[in-house]
Amino acid sequence: MLGSGADRLRADVNRLLAFLFHQGILDEQFLQLQQLQDESSPNFVSQVVNIYFQESEKLLRNLRSLLMERKLSDYKNIGIHINQLMGSSSSIGAKRVRNVCVAFRAASDQNNRTGCLRVLEVLEHDYCFLKNKLHELFQ
Repeated sequence: MLGSGADRLRADVNRLLAFLFHQGILDEQFLQLQQLQDESSPNFVSQVVNIYFQESEKLLRNLRSLLMERKLSDYKNIGIHINQLMGSSSSIGAKRVRNVCVAFRAASDQNNRTGCLRVLEVLEHDYCFLKNKLHELFQ
């Protein structure tokens, strides 16, 4: 009976991963990250993803802070933060977050504060969705 519970759990995990790939939330980089996990480091993926979440939340707070300043926004710093978030999102396979970062970068390159604020809202939403789904996956 224990085996069928493990099989059900594995099937649930596979369904969730298939959904995340189908929706463009994750890409093949996430699978490559999973391949680095073995018996000697059974929590490797969740540890890497938790570090990603900790760092990303700092970057998102900094981005919002930079954009909320009433004076001219610091687009150079915004670009640096976006590049960091884009790179770390790519490294864990967070495809949708990375793609939104590309749009954010384009708005930042044009010094478009309104566009940046709009894209930041989408970025925060997609980031929260990713975080919730990966949290669900690791449970």
